[in-house]
Amino acid sequence: MSENVQEKATIRPAGYAALIDLYAVEVIPNWHRSLITTSGIHRINSTGSVIEEVYPPKYWPGNSLGDHLEFALKYDGVNLAILAALFQIVVLEDFLRYVRSKPIGKYARRLWFLYEYLTGTIIPIDDLKQGNYIDLLNPDEYYTVSPARQVRRQRINDNLPGDHRFCPIIRRTDILKEFEKSDLPDRCRKVVSGYSPELLKRALSYLYSKETKSSFEIEHIKPNLTRSERFAALLQLAEREDFCEKDNLIDLQNRIADPRFSEAGYRSSQNYVGETVAWQKEKIHFVCPKPDDLPDMMEGLVASHKQMEEGAVCAVVHAAAVSYGFVFLHPFEDGNGRIHRFLIHNILARREFTPKGIMFPLSASILKNLADYDASLEAFSRPLMTLVEYSLDEDGHMTVHNDTARWYRYIDMTHQAEALFKFIAQTIDTELAGELAFLANYDKAKESICEILDMPDRHTDLFIRFCLENNGKLSERRRSSYFHYLSKDEIARMEQAVQAAYRMGK
Repeated sequence: MSENVQEKATIRPAGYAALIDLYAVEVIPNWHRSLITTSGIHRINSTGSVIEEVYPPKYWPGNSLGDHLEFALKYDGVNLAILAALFQIVVLEDFLRYVRSKPIGKYARRLWFLYEYLTGTIIPIDDLKQGNYIDLLNPDEYYTVSPARQVRRQRINDNLPGDHRFCPIIRRTDILKEFEKSDLPDRCRKVVSGYSPELLKRALSYLYSKETKSSFEIEHIKPNLTRSERFAALLQLAEREDFCEKDNLIDLQNRIADPRFSEAGYRSSQNYVGETVAWQKEKIHFVCPKPDDLPDMMEGLVASHKQMEEGAVCAVVHAAAVSYGFVFLHPFEDGNGRIHRFLIHNILARREFTPKGIMFPLSASILKNLADYDASLEAFSRPLMTLVEYSLDEDGHMTVHNDTARWYRYIDMTHQAEALFKFIAQTIDTELAGELAFLANYDKAKESICEILDMPDRHTDLFIRFCLENNGKLSERRRSSYFHYLSKDEIARMEQAVQAAYRMGK
């Protein structure tokens, strides 16, 4: 026990961890926390969503603001939200002293650029006249846009996938690298290539219906036929139009939501996601941005979408950043979740991730893995909720009392990108492949049944369905109610046709 006490006493935070302690700022924890020990070896501990790394004494950066900012960029990564919080309260002269001490240093130049980028304040330092241009983000470690925007002042290649209004950060984790190597678009093409154009055309109609039904079910909504048909019709437009524009998003909300809740613009009131647990008692799961902050953020989201589309960012990462960004900003009172999932289809189709004319039922995969989907949302919402100061009046109207904008503007969406890749892989391998195989097997069964007896299509459909519901056999009740006109021999042969088509019992 004495050794443990001694070890704890010799560990000091560094980088973001040191600055957060020094300036007493409340933040969403960074994915990486650095500690320096005065004795001991380098080691890594994973505690939930945070990786804690302990470095030996030689890594101690020093005691100044600049020392720890530079260490943070080197070892903790780029966290725009934490930097924005720090830059609001650090003494400018301390920051200037650091930048002036290393005017052409690569970390000083990046921090100088980020200070002006995040605060909107031009600091009293002359533009650089020499030195090579350096990337703001390392493309080997982050998803970046290309070509980058060259900034002459600091001689920086700004390759961020957004601007000061909204800029997601997605790290190139081992999980994301493996997903990219797996070439999901090729897997999707191979699944589709085994079927005829006629079958694919029939399948598409069913897949639109399945996606519509699943997307509503995720939110425990039972839409009427008109709303379902409208949503399915919108899915058919997903590969043709860019819906991530203000007017198109508003039109999308009007078509998706009940007409009584359609909106003429972004919301002007404070909203939240919660549930009533008792009389006048709400359990709040997520607080959305203040309505005054929303228009600027939504303009930034749309601009970020355009940058990633033009900048060749990985299609799934692009879809994750925009769709999750949209649902976190929650710009409407109703329909945000369905639009969020619709935008995934829209971006993947326009980026030609999915084969032309094919839509896979992503929401069906999400519906089967709701715990994983909730975790992808809570990776941001749970730590955010510790930072938002709010109150509810007796009518359930919310007021947010503190400045929260930076947390929504600069989200690390690595977890969300990993989750979306996983959902897409499951959808291709299970939902899409399964539906196509089911239809192909159905055609085989129907053809065999027609050779036995040419029944009306509706009767054939019912026979196959009843057999599939009963392990390949037609129950006595179903026979007497629907197929009393069939002989025992005909029923036996038809059952065998269904079993053979669907490889039942093998």
